[in-house]
Amino acid sequence: MSNLTVALAILGGLVLAAVIGYNAWMSRRNAPRQPDAASQPAPLEAASSSAFGTEPVLHLDAHHQPGSERHEPLFDPDLPAPSGSTLSAADKRGGLDPLIDVIAPVSLDGLASGDAALAAMPATRRAGSKPVAIEGLNEHTANWEQPVPGQRYGAFQVGVQLANRTGALNEIEYSEFVVKAQAFADMVNGAPEFPEMLDEVARGRELDQFASAHDAQLGFVLRALHAAWSPGYVQQSAARHGFVAGMIPGRMVLPTSEPGMPPILGLSFDTQAALADDPAQSAIRELTLSLDVPQVDRSERPFERMREVAAALAAEMDGVVTDGDGQLLRDEVMDVIGADLQQLYDTLDSRDLSAGSSLARRLFS
Repeated sequence: MSNLTVALAILGGLVLAAVIGYNAWMSRRNAPRQPDAASQPAPLEAASSSAFGTEPVLHLDAHHQPGSERHEPLFDPDLPAPSGSTLSAADKRGGLDPLIDVIAPVSLDGLASGDAALAAMPATRRAGSKPVAIEGLNEHTANWEQPVPGQRYGAFQVGVQLANRTGALNEIEYSEFVVKAQAFADMVNGAPEFPEMLDEVARGRELDQFASAHDAQLGFVLRALHAAWSPGYVQQSAARHGFVAGMIPGRMVLPTSEPGMPPILGLSFDTQAALADDPAQSAIRELTLSLDVPQVDRSERPFERMREVAAALAAEMDGVVTDGDGQLLRDEVMDVIGADLQQLYDTLDSRDLSAGSSLARRLFS
């Protein structure tokens, strides 16, 4: 074998090795970032979570966008209020409130037991898409409450919500409410008194119009600049800022200090990536940070924390914060959004529908 042949063989081997090495380097470079095993937290268990928006500005809409989650109202009998939670003075007024509910009083000739009231409850406590609630006037405490076994009540009231994110109460829903309230009253030997339907439907439309103009769901998109992220890497990075797993794969939430309340922020990424057979090989190139404004008390500083978390995650994960169209969100844009939010909070306060209150959580649900 001539020297030329040997040289060419060596050169070919070097070229082949260089190609293999380059491909391996590119493969490692483009592989999704993995969590740091040394500091990786224990696997995240699903936790109670509660709305996504993907726009970089206030999104005002009375209805949920596709993909957003619905927060059940606390007074909804299908979902009892969390035990141990501390209610504000406004929340202690009881579940039903004439500000957002149609209320039909039910008078009794005598006293009715809580057991009888519970047995008379309708199977589904909804009229169409609107929650229906029943409360009794406790003989001993003189407070309105959901009927409790072993207690006795001197009167009842049945209510249906005037509006929520599905729209205003309509005539069909009102009629369904009347049927359910009358059936309950008959079972407890009571006499209901119903408000005029057209007046209440008109109130519902007015409330829905107000809610439509003052409903805000805000979202930032965090996009990877270079290497993609694995689900484990996203979870580990978000967990450092207080996020925990949500009920839906690919969703995490920043909980409040008060158990059972809607989360301060949501963080979501591709559900299919979270459900993959080998999540470590799933490549995530963007995630959404979201805030459902009426659901969170302004004292939690939700927007400020949203900005802080977005900036921190972008720096740590080699990403950028953008709107849904991929446009960078600069500080001056963030400042404008923050000022608009303060005006929105003030308007909600002036209508006794402060963000994070039980009434606001029910109306904007």
